[in-house]
Amino acid sequence: EEHLVESGGGLVQAGGSLRLSCAASGFTFDDYAIGWFRQAPGKEREGVSCITHSDQTTYYSDSVKGRFTISRDNAKKRVYLQMNNLRPEDTAVYYCAAAHGTVITGPLRADLYDYWGQGTQVTVSS
Repeated sequence: EEHLVESGGGLVQAGGSLRLSCAASGFTFDDYAIGWFRQAPGKEREGVSCITHSDQTTYYSDSVKGRFTISRDNAKKRVYLQMNNLRPEDTAVYYCAAAHGTVITGPLRADLYDYWGQGTQVTVSS
């Protein structure tokens, strides 16, 4: 059975940093792009970042570009999201998701992703 488990969320002051981790199991990790999405209360789910499986190309939403960095360790079947200079508007539940094959048509499109984790809460205080 496919599983994605996020960790690393928490409460941080504005300007601080957090590192989220996504641990995968139950599928061929090397064949999947991994994305991070977030959802704030009363808002739609938003694509934040993605890293492909083939050449580890990275994508970022405009709202996090320059502040967040995505990386993956295929040997450990993990993907990380380093979040720096956090802002109160980054407060949300963060989810990792896995998409089989290419996501070139829309790396931050939630409908391209097959498996989802349960999410981890990130709260940024002002």
